[in-house]
Amino acid sequence: MEIKSIIQELESDAVIFQNLLLNISIEDQIWKPFENKWCLLEIVCHLYDEEKEDFRPRLAKILNGDHNWDPIDPQGWVLSRNYMEKDFTEMLNKFIDERKRSVDWLNGLNINDWNIKAVHPKLGEFTAYQMLCCWLAHDFLHMRQILKLKYQLLESGPGKDMLRYAGDL
Repeated sequence: MEIKSIIQELESDAVIFQNLLLNISIEDQIWKPFENKWCLLEIVCHLYDEEKEDFRPRLAKILNGDHNWDPIDPQGWVLSRNYMEKDFTEMLNKFIDERKRSVDWLNGLNINDWNIKAVHPKLGEFTAYQMLCCWLAHDFLHMRQILKLKYQLLESGPGKDMLRYAGDL
């Protein structure tokens, strides 16, 4: 994909996330199909933290030739940052605002070579282009996660026996 297309996709993904997460009741925000799975509130908090502390700052480091991959703990943040105590709408709005800042930053870059490399401690060589692709892939993974969770929520309700009318997954 072209750099410009990826950036445009990241921008439009904010609208997709916003629409996927509109009008969610408090009960549905915290519903989990299994104890070890994330609820919608935890996903929204994760999206915000990743936007602010992972993808944009790490891409900036790669572009600046900084090979220091500061450790992050997305799984641990769920508890250490008390995701379940956060306000769903506030966190969604914070994520959308942070995404706008990211897109503005990306659009303001003047990079001729997106093959600038850094070395990830576990993955090895990692280019700025690959980081940009991972950012977009992260969106897609969480869109899929949100849709699956919303489907599972339907399955848990009284109309679950009729869901087969909708078709197979």
